[in-house]
Amino acid sequence: MSLAPYEAIHKHAELELELAGRGEVERLEELGARWAELTEDLPSRAPAQALPLLERAKLIHERTRIELYRVRDRLVAELSANAHAKRAADGYGGRPARRPSLDRSA
Repeated sequence: MSLAPYEAIHKHAELELELAGRGEVERLEELGARWAELTEDLPSRAPAQALPLLERAKLIHERTRIELYRVRDRLVAELSANAHAKRAADGYGGRPARRPSLDRSA
C-alpha cells in the first residue's frame, strides 16, 4: 500500500497552516476543493502505516483552527480601532457621533 495519498494530505494540512499563519484566508478557502480531491478515493479504513501521518495532519488542523481564531480576533480588533478613530474624527469635525456598527459576536 502506497502512503503517497496520506503524505499528500499531510502536506496539504501543512500548507493550510502556513496560509492561516500569514492570514491568507482567500487562498486558504481556495484549497477546500483540493481537500475533497485528496480524500475522495481513500478507503474507509486507513492502513496502519498511514496512522502517524493522519494523526499529525489532525494536529496541524487543530493548529490551523487556532490560527484562524487569531486572524479573526485581529480583524475584530482592527475594526474596533477603526470605528473608534472614526468616532473621534467625527467628534473633532463637529459631526454627531455615530453608533458603532461592529458586530462583537463575530
